[in-house]
Amino acid sequence: MNKIYHIALTEFIATVATKGFIIGIVITPIIILVAVYGMQSLFNEKAPRIVGEVAIVDPTGELFVGIGAYLKPESMARRRGLLKEFADGQIPAQIKQLTTAPGQAEARRNAIDAILGEEPQLDVVELDVHTDVDKAKEPLREGDAQSGGRLALVVIHPDAVIKPEGQTRFGSYDLFVKEKLDDRIEKEVHAAIRSTMVRSRVRAAGLDPGEIRALTIIGNVTSRIVTEEGEKETNPVLTALMPIAFMLLLFVSVLSGGQYLMTTTIEDKSSRVIEVLLSAVSPMQLMTGKIIGQMAVGLVILAAYAGMGMGTLVAFSLGGMLDLSLLFYLVVFYFIAFSVMASLMAAIGAAVNEMREAQTLMTPVMLAMMIPWILWLPISRDPNSMFAVITSFLPPINTFVMLLRMSSTAPPPGWQVWLSILIGLVSVYAAVWLAAKVFRIGILMFGKPPDFRTLIRWVRMA
Repeated sequence: MNKIYHIALTEFIATVATKGFIIGIVITPIIILVAVYGMQSLFNEKAPRIVGEVAIVDPTGELFVGIGAYLKPESMARRRGLLKEFADGQIPAQIKQLTTAPGQAEARRNAIDAILGEEPQLDVVELDVHTDVDKAKEPLREGDAQSGGRLALVVIHPDAVIKPEGQTRFGSYDLFVKEKLDDRIEKEVHAAIRSTMVRSRVRAAGLDPGEIRALTIIGNVTSRIVTEEGEKETNPVLTALMPIAFMLLLFVSVLSGGQYLMTTTIEDKSSRVIEVLLSAVSPMQLMTGKIIGQMAVGLVILAAYAGMGMGTLVAFSLGGMLDLSLLFYLVVFYFIAFSVMASLMAAIGAAVNEMREAQTLMTPVMLAMMIPWILWLPISRDPNSMFAVITSFLPPINTFVMLLRMSSTAPPPGWQVWLSILIGLVSVYAAVWLAAKVFRIGILMFGKPPDFRTLIRWVRMA
């Protein structure tokens, strides 16, 4: 046992101490977390208030007053207040309970304010209907959007409110803006024109705009999940992303650690270091030590990226959407999936002499790993289908499929989870048994790489 421990420790240190591992696995999540939390400080910074003029050429004589009223600072402040209330209403109740602290609530408000921006001070002026449009555009070329002056020119079409006889469509408008004008200001101007134009057309048709609005507007409704434990609001985005996020964590950590194991095995074999090691330990001890050492490497990868994901959720006040019990099962499934994958990678590494020769033997292993990726959408959408249930008991993909089902909107019953774990443990025993036989013979074999028929012969011989 002492020898296995020393091999595992050496394997672990030799992998995690490399610059490539530190940069790729450890520093990358740290950079992402710093960027995520740095966004909060950016949200706290207020953009400069935009002050300028919006000129309107209105041959209809119906739209100028409505557009000017829409673009008044107090009108925009009122609409943005309603939008903030709507955005706050979309946050689930359990998240609000987790963000009642003054700092968190203020950060949430600052984020919404940063997205909306500060209310601009727009001076809406009416130009004569006979104004030369080209001359009216000239002020748009002077200075920039931050220096004030004319920011936009609106030219309403004469038939924008009333259609001439025989015409099937209403006219529209042309909008000319200053270079690099804030897109939020441009959207406000578009919204002002279209809203006013629609109301004017409705009135011209002899209808009541308020009545039309009441008939066409439906209040926002948030769906709720009803379970035996109670009710909770849905979050469509997290519902779709949570299963793929957990499977990605498992996939990256298992595949990275497994490939490291195969690479180090091939390097030790090709450099003849393996012969020195086998003079002190048995092939089984060597393989076990390598698997345990690279399992620890995979755990570091899993912890780094899982910590990054949880930190991102906390940064955006979404920590309450994560079921912490899933983290426990993530670790359990990692041990099972990695043990199976690492055993196969160790066997491949022992059987070949260089990385190029390993590609053929790796193909079926990689195909098996890719199956959950190909099927994640239908499984996560219907986690209790016959197909999903069967594949969650089918090694070596059962751990990935079961994790998909558990992180979906309809988790499987507990007995299925533990049955999948039990089947996984049996598959671990079978994979280690198979890999040990191949490892024992292949680790000292040189020359032509074996095919699958030869590997089967090795298993029978050992």
